[in-house]
Amino acid sequence: MKIYFHLNIESFSNCYSVVNEKTSEAVIIDPGKITKEMINQLEDNNYRPVAVLVTHNHEDQLRGLKTFLKIYDADVYAAESNIFGIQTKVIHGEGKLNLAGLEIEYFPVPGHSPDSIVYKIGTVLFSGDVIGAGTIGETNSNYSKMILKRGIEQKILSQQEDTTIMPGHGPITTVAAERSFNIDI
Repeated sequence: MKIYFHLNIESFSNCYSVVNEKTSEAVIIDPGKITKEMINQLEDNNYRPVAVLVTHNHEDQLRGLKTFLKIYDADVYAAESNIFGIQTKVIHGEGKLNLAGLEIEYFPVPGHSPDSIVYKIGTVLFSGDVIGAGTIGETNSNYSKMILKRGIEQKILSQQEDTTIMPGHGPITTVAAERSFNIDI
């Protein structure tokens, strides 16, 4: 498995391409902006995107989704059935997907948004805006913040400490770093 990072400089959101090198298939996570570099990377390496994983339905994470789907034929997986007029394959609760020859676990961690999903591929979590380096997602009430913190403690901080967290904004972190230094939890 190879992971490529793409920054949407307009909203400072992160997009990831996760590639199975054996099958040359890719899964795209949160296409906030489709850049020439991203397309070149996929095309130059003959990677075929088969799916888009949505961590939550916020524009800064998904602004490039329509453009991406004009270029590539890929299924979109999300907690909502319709994103920007695009029909998705709805996922709820906890489960597993097998996409691009990769086993992908998913589980909800609401609070930042009601549809927030975290994806786990190997020992890497793609957290969207649930948690980032030294921070947690913004919430609109104390109740939402409590639910978010509980979800982070139960589903993210319970992972092995060397688990990598690739957030929707900011730098990459680990479970160990967040247990030790995240003052928001």
